[in-house]
Amino acid sequence: MASHRPSFTRHHSQDGRNPQAEGGVAGAVRASLNELVAQAPDWEAEKANKEMDDFLRLFKRYLNERSERRVLDWNKVRSPKPEDVLIYQSMPKKELAEVAPLLDKLAVLKLNGGLGTTMGCVGPKSAIEVRDGQTFLDLTVQQIEHLNTVANTDVPLILMNSFNTDEDTSKIVQKYNAHNVSILTFNQSRYPRIKADSLLPLPRSYENVPGTWYPPGHGDLYESFANSGLLDQLLAEGKEWVFVSNVDNLGATVDPVILNHLAESGAEFIMEVTDKTKADIKGGTLIDYDGQVRLLEIAQVPKAHVDDFKRVKKFKIFNTNNLWISLKAMKRLVEARELNLDLIVNNKTTDDGTPVIQLETAVGAAIKHFKGAHGINVPRFRFLPVKSTSDLFLVTSDLYTLENGQLRMNPKRTFQTVPIVKLGDHFKKVNDYLARFKTPPQILELDHLTVTGDVVFGADVELKGTVIIVANHGAHIDIPRGAILNDKVVSGNLYILDH
Repeated sequence: MASHRPSFTRHHSQDGRNPQAEGGVAGAVRASLNELVAQAPDWEAEKANKEMDDFLRLFKRYLNERSERRVLDWNKVRSPKPEDVLIYQSMPKKELAEVAPLLDKLAVLKLNGGLGTTMGCVGPKSAIEVRDGQTFLDLTVQQIEHLNTVANTDVPLILMNSFNTDEDTSKIVQKYNAHNVSILTFNQSRYPRIKADSLLPLPRSYENVPGTWYPPGHGDLYESFANSGLLDQLLAEGKEWVFVSNVDNLGATVDPVILNHLAESGAEFIMEVTDKTKADIKGGTLIDYDGQVRLLEIAQVPKAHVDDFKRVKKFKIFNTNNLWISLKAMKRLVEARELNLDLIVNNKTTDDGTPVIQLETAVGAAIKHFKGAHGINVPRFRFLPVKSTSDLFLVTSDLYTLENGQLRMNPKRTFQTVPIVKLGDHFKKVNDYLARFKTPPQILELDHLTVTGDVVFGADVELKGTVIIVANHGAHIDIPRGAILNDKVVSGNLYILDH
């Protein structure tokens, strides 16, 4: 049984207040959080105190911004200045061996808090097989191992897990013990969901009751990284920078060109952006707002201007979430509590129909707080995420080659652009997707593919140009083995038997 202890408000008393002196909703939430913290086991008491303290500050910001009806002034939104977004191709070319002294000062951090539920998988998304029977994590370890071997360095791999992925990930990483990679892990915070009507915390217990707690987005990285002790540990080991990216972005490898620029420029924060396509219309973008470079997410855009935000011609770049950050600057800003990241209010509904609120932040929103922060417009090959089976279709195809855990666009493709692929609901789950392809189709000359309905592909199918395949309700289409579809529309019923 957990012993009771002083509430977190006395453990962290920076604001000098207590529940009795603080009225209204904030006081009621503080009291509820005290009750939750009191249930925490002794070994987790300090962590619980810090997390609830951080959550309460976030919640108070939510109350203030809601009462002030603080919204983005669209008239102040401008395209970023040229000096705020540099062009990758204009930078001096470097090889890994040339930046070996800088690699000694670098750590790589992968955001590993997501589950594979969207694609019908159980467990961490990083454990999904994506290429040649290998998972995201397998390929990531290969990348870092190759880097350390080629440059004779020791770049550690850090995984930021969530309470959803930590246990499974801890078991998985044991298989990499023989590799030339030091793997460190820490957990991001665990925050209580808030009831939409009363604004009081949903959980009644500190235990992880499903649906009551949530990981608060990757913007939590700064505080949770510092709270874990790893930030201080890396600084003590002489590390100066951390390269942060999503674990499902197979293009996010350590780049010697950007690392060299990071060191020479003295910038505390660099965000990789890339040219937007019609597939990226919802991605966050860099803007100039009141003369300051900022990240703008679609959730922050007033409803009347969402269509403007999605226009490729107006907002030409988007955030890849590949970030290069100074560890010393991160420590300075966290300790000074200056990282007031833009709030993202995520409205959800629990399994029993209760409307709840999740307060989240985005890691890239911190760009406005770092000195010399700017973006770099990088080639598209540095952004290869797998958010859906449509993305999985691309990375498993002959469009890419795989070497040392890194995917590269196949040089045999005439145009170095990615086809637009839209697979319907019948392909949404990974198991269903795999059952509908005997082998991955050849798509080196594909521009656009749309597939809806009950469609099955035979082996060795080749797709070129624009291909649209529609099986209406009740219909079934078999694409035969070895078929070549070039600028074709296929619809109706089509049954082919392989012999």
